[in-house]
Amino acid sequence: MKHHALHACGTAALAMAGLMWGASGQAQAQTQTQTQALKAPADYPKQAITVVSPFPPGGGNDNVARLIAQELGVITGQSVVVENRSGAGGNVGTAQVSRAKPDGYTLVMSQTSVMAVNPRLYKNVGFDPVKDFTPISQITSAPLVLVARTESPYKTLGDYLDAARKQPGIITYATPGNGTMSHLMGALVSKKAGVNLVHVPYRGAAPAITDLMGGTVDMLITSPASAEPMVTAGKLRILALSHENSIGVFKGAPTLKQSGLDGITADDWYGLFAPAGTPPERVAYLAGAVAQAMKSPTVIAKINSGGSWPVGSQPDAFKTRLQEDTVYWADMVKTAGVSLD
Repeated sequence: MKHHALHACGTAALAMAGLMWGASGQAQAQTQTQTQALKAPADYPKQAITVVSPFPPGGGNDNVARLIAQELGVITGQSVVVENRSGAGGNVGTAQVSRAKPDGYTLVMSQTSVMAVNPRLYKNVGFDPVKDFTPISQITSAPLVLVARTESPYKTLGDYLDAARKQPGIITYATPGNGTMSHLMGALVSKKAGVNLVHVPYRGAAPAITDLMGGTVDMLITSPASAEPMVTAGKLRILALSHENSIGVFKGAPTLKQSGLDGITADDWYGLFAPAGTPPERVAYLAGAVAQAMKSPTVIAKINSGGSWPVGSQPDAFKTRLQEDTVYWADMVKTAGVSLD
């Protein structure tokens, strides 16, 4: 792909990022001003609700799923249980939920990479993100983060890329899986910087962090929520963020643009979905419950400490966001030239 194509997609990326943040801020403000009492449908919920996290325990998706599940349990008066069903970059668990009974009792905490990126990378993900799901609420918004071990020789992203230029095909980057947004970001960085980076996919962020700490891989691209504990502990160093709207321990860290890679940006979100066909009144109730949960000072503090911004959007706003992102990432996948079986 020629440089002008990268530049064009980069310009579109920056414009899209601005729209994303405007929508996120608006949704958050709307959520915080809602005061009407939450009214449950007469027949719902009457039993435990399952929230599937399509990644292993310990990663950002799992952490956010458990945080929201705990709050929803209190609000709904029913047990809200998180089940981890990992595999294929989040595709396995997400596809399983797409086939679940559309009754509001089986939901999935999915994310940008699964819903907007994977369908453009994989030839068959096993689901259609727009047709097979009903969006409930966008939970968070955050940049992707590129991190290395604190004791590694890479003080900056420039150091890491310089090493890759000197050792083509040797320097590695880990991601939470093939087809994730992290994978695509790594491919874009490799192409833009003109280096040959080796992708090492894992079944989620937690095992990738373990191997990064052990020196098996050189760098990791993941969500701030996944990296935050080790960054706070001083064991991981932030090399770059995918955009400048950062918070907490990530605030002030250099962006890809500031590191010399202009034209690459990404906004990573977690969001709650139900299978298509779920009764609208149940979707509306769940969206209201999420909006209420997002007002909790504990939830806000934990999301912020993980490097993300709380959103809590309504279903229509989240549906629009998903549709915009599927178009945006289709263009970025073409630019990166990545495809998977």
